[in-house]
Amino acid sequence: MKQPESMARRIRLAIVLVGLICVTLTALGTALLFQQAFGKQLDRDLERTAAAIAQGYQIQGGGSLDSYLDEGDSLRLTLIDPDGNVLYDSTGTADMENHLDRPEVRQALDSGSGADTRHSRTLGYETHYYAIRLADGNVLRLADETGDLWSAYNRALPLLILGVVLVLALGGLLAWVLTRALVRPIIHMAEHIDTIEAEVPYEELVPLAHTIQSDRKLREDNEAIRREFTANVSHELKTPLTSISGYAELMENGMAKAEDVPVFAQRIHKEASRMITLVTDILQLSELDGMRDCKEKSFEPEPVDLAAVTRDTCVNMTMNARKAYVTLQYKTEPASLMGSRDLLSELVTNLCDNAIRYNRPGGHVCLYSGTDGDGCPYVAVEDNGIGIPQDAQARVFERFYRVDKSRSKATGGTGLGLAIVKHIAMLHGARIDLKSQVGTGTTIRVTFPKA
Repeated sequence: MKQPESMARRIRLAIVLVGLICVTLTALGTALLFQQAFGKQLDRDLERTAAAIAQGYQIQGGGSLDSYLDEGDSLRLTLIDPDGNVLYDSTGTADMENHLDRPEVRQALDSGSGADTRHSRTLGYETHYYAIRLADGNVLRLADETGDLWSAYNRALPLLILGVVLVLALGGLLAWVLTRALVRPIIHMAEHIDTIEAEVPYEELVPLAHTIQSDRKLREDNEAIRREFTANVSHELKTPLTSISGYAELMENGMAKAEDVPVFAQRIHKEASRMITLVTDILQLSELDGMRDCKEKSFEPEPVDLAAVTRDTCVNMTMNARKAYVTLQYKTEPASLMGSRDLLSELVTNLCDNAIRYNRPGGHVCLYSGTDGDGCPYVAVEDNGIGIPQDAQARVFERFYRVDKSRSKATGGTGLGLAIVKHIAMLHGARIDLKSQVGTGTTIRVTFPKA
């Protein structure tokens, strides 16, 4: 399993990295702006100085140019004739090459003044030139050298390194403080999992807290259902097992009279049948739970004639209805849907069986199927039995819930029939509607999505 990465460490690294990038970009940007501003200022100074020297030179009517520059001055003064020949250069260099191809000289000869900047990458400096054409046709050029951006950085490199180290140190300290402040509320939230939604420190964590709380509540609910289900199963199995064990013990020890043996055997068979029915329902419910939890479709949908399912169920349940002295009939209209025929048959059978069990002698049960006004197929079971109290209607689809426990025991009900109906309806995306009144009867209607 991959070791999870520290969020605090990532935040610290991010803060330090952002600080480093910001310092670097700020330094570069400042240096570029400073270099441009300094270069423009130097060009303006050269222009004013060259104009002043040219004016003085022309007033004096020529003469030596040495007096216009101070000793040790970084400025370079050059006098060039219209043919590009160097007449004078303050550096004292002799036999200089022709300067007619210099951009600033050409501009001065053409328009009266010219400027240019030339870079020397090898020496790490740049030279600014300004040239002005004199009245006699000669060109007076003034030049000044300045270090370029990279040479300036080389000179300031120790200070830059020191600044970066200080920024990294300060960034690391601030990152440590900030991450502690950011992470501490999250740790506090994790330590109070019971009230996690009330302990959310940041808006971005609200969905996570809600998901954790919902999952926790779901787990608790599932655990409660599991415990209740286990207790109910144990209770439901204990009663018939006790009866079977008691009757078998009497017969084993010879304490049962010969004429009572058939009666005891009948009761053992009845309790065993009840256990088989209960175990069958439990297994079916467990299988339906597995289908519901499965992300993929748990059965292959097929066209199902709901009217035929209703009629077949009515025929199959006729004997049960006669034994309970209940009249059973059906009214169907053409209706079909995509689903599982076996599961839908089980759904209708359980609804019909429940209506018969909770009826009274002389009562009636009617099965309906068809399509409603929206074109949605439905199946409904109506009876005139004992009915369901209003406060119990919301719970009748729970496992092992019985409205009349004594009546259910007498008729052999397991308390799982309507729970099975609910699960099958959910698998088909159906809606269950229940209408009931005590002493009048009950109608349960299952409406399926429109095909």
